[in-house]
Order: sequence, then structure tokens, then C-alpha cells
Amino acid sequence: MLHVTPLYAALLGLLFLILSIRVILSRRTRQIGFGAPQDSDLERRVRVHANFAEYTPFALLLLAFAELNGAPPVWLHIGGGLLLFGRLSHAMGVSRPSTDETGRILGMTGSQSAILIGVTLIVWTSVH
Repeated sequence: MLHVTPLYAALLGLLFLILSIRVILSRRTRQIGFGAPQDSDLERRVRVHANFAEYTPFALLLLAFAELNGAPPVWLHIGGGLLLFGRLSHAMGVSRPSTDETGRILGMTGSQSAILIGVTLIVWTSVH
């Protein structure tokens, strides 16, 4: 049974909804139904949301598999915490009018570290 991964899935699910609402409100305000023609703010919001959707499910899936394999909870929390921190940092960094490279770098580093932890835990628990 999963105990750790669902916590991070719920927190990240809430962040996903917030990012979705930001895109929806921006589209409504600007009356743009599709795409982001000549609107850099909307384009940033769309990319932040899309990047979240590209990385988060896979990272959570890896952590869930690791948890099901019996990975130590402390490592699952480290992976989940890095993923949450990474996604928040990326969203804040890329959302700014002049991209905050530090936020973007921290975001991708946190997310990719969580994926690496998930992969490592799966391999480690599979061979032990």
C-alpha cells in the first residue's frame, strides 16, 4: 500500500490546478481561446503548465513504483520533496516576465533529481 507518494501526488495535484486556473483566467481576460498569439505572459503560463504536465506524472509514477517495491520512506520523502520544490521553483522562475534562470535551473534540477532518485530506488529495491 502506498503512504508517501499519494501525499506528494495530492500536493502536486493542487499545484497543477493552480497552474491550470492561471492559464484559464489569462485566456478569458485576453479572449484567447487557443494558442498564445503575440502574448508572452500567456505563453509563459501555458509553458509552465505544460512543463509541469510533462515531468510530474512520470516522476510520481517512479516514486510510486519505488514505494511499492519497499523503498525506504525517507528516500521517498526526499524524492517527493525535491519534486515539489522543483516544480514550485520552475513555475515561479519561468512565470516572471524576464525568466529567472535560477528558478528555472533549480526547478529542473529538483525535478530531474526526483526522477533519478525514483529510478535508483526502483533498481536498488529490485535487486535486493
